[in-house]
Amino acid sequence: MAMAIDFKKIAADFKATNWKDPGTWSAIPKAVVLVAIMVALPVLGYFVIWQGQLEELETGKTAESRLKQDFLNKKRQAVNLDLHKQQLREIDTQFGALLKQLPNRSQMDALLVDINQAGLGRGLQFELFRPGQTSLKDYYAELPISVRVSGRYHDLGAFAGDIANLPRIVTLNNLNLTAQRDGVLALDATAKTYRYLDDEEMAAQRRARQQAAKK
Repeated sequence: MAMAIDFKKIAADFKATNWKDPGTWSAIPKAVVLVAIMVALPVLGYFVIWQGQLEELETGKTAESRLKQDFLNKKRQAVNLDLHKQQLREIDTQFGALLKQLPNRSQMDALLVDINQAGLGRGLQFELFRPGQTSLKDYYAELPISVRVSGRYHDLGAFAGDIANLPRIVTLNNLNLTAQRDGVLALDATAKTYRYLDDEEMAAQRRARQQAAKK
């Protein structure tokens, strides 16, 4: 047989309770207060103590994951250190080899003579050989040369091959071939050669970049 709950008695007990004197409380108010305390303590503990600790724990987990990744990256770098050093030596060697193919400013005249001699050695006639304005880049300078030579087809081809085989870097651009008389052809082209910048020019380039960055 189920026990009936007398809500009127419960309400009367709460109404008659002197909340300032716990010793006079009846069983039901005591039970309600006890349940409220049992619920409030964990909730209060979460917001006052545990929430901050849980946030610190989550932050620590994130930092731990980042540190592990940093460790793995540095470990891979350490394992490949010898390989990186070897690659750096190879890059230095290749850069040195390329640098040797670029004349300095004092060697440009000799290079222009070599280009001219390459044409004359093939029996070609220079109708135009005019160096243009030097264009300064970040680490090198580019000198365009307007060239017009005439001769036989095979001699012109051999001249182009001789230019490609020069110890210094020279490229032929904007080629235009036209027929003249008796099998003679005229080749118009822009020969471009390059040289590395000297210390004074490098310093001027750095100053120009710094001034441009300030604007």
